[in-house]
Amino acid sequence: MATPHIAAEPGDFAPDVLMPGDPRRAQRIAESVLTDARLVTEVRGILGYTGTWQGRPVSVLASGMGVPSISIYATELYRFFGVRRIVRIGTAGGMAPHLQVGDIVVATAAHTDSAVTANRLPGVHYSHAPAFALAAAAVEAGRRIEGARVHAGAVLTSDAFYADRGSLTAALVAHGTLAVEMEAAGLYSMADAEGAQALAIMSVSDLLFRDESLSAAEREGLFDVAVQLGLAALAAG
Repeated sequence: MATPHIAAEPGDFAPDVLMPGDPRRAQRIAESVLTDARLVTEVRGILGYTGTWQGRPVSVLASGMGVPSISIYATELYRFFGVRRIVRIGTAGGMAPHLQVGDIVVATAAHTDSAVTANRLPGVHYSHAPAFALAAAAVEAGRRIEGARVHAGAVLTSDAFYADRGSLTAALVAHGTLAVEMEAAGLYSMADAEGAQALAIMSVSDLLFRDESLSAAEREGLFDVAVQLGLAALAAG
């Protein structure tokens, strides 16, 4: 049953989905990680594949950028295609001063300046949180990867990429926020609304407090680590 944004049939998607933002990264996961991957959707250039990993069916679908985009794709996967677990694999800007480029952040909460959740639940200060089992499994898997620096904590999901937050950044860090990105809160909200599970795992690609960032090649290496954590979380979940 095709939806406005996904041209697939019932059964085309596995219950477990990895969700990078970039369609090319979805293709890379399908070609380098999954076995016997097949293309199941490509509407608007958003690529989705289904294959197996260690004998388990796993799908991968790009989300595009931002809360509205990931909310659409997550809702359609959960509601119409039988998906039960989605793990976002992305990047984030490090806010907390103890972070380094190359670190991995498992988002155990997602604050947001987006109005998407507030519009659905007016008057409620909604807490965006992942499925605990997925988060715990990802952190545990990170301990088994030599050299991986994995942090668990809150992130800020922002609608604005180019934003001067001034003193707000320091206030968020003082309240335990690790990094800023653009999708986790939307994904967590949709998972809750659809009675499903979600997790966001981000590689720290740059720092807000120091002029330091990763090259494209370095980002791809970190992406591989985040994919490993995501697959481990899905297997445990």
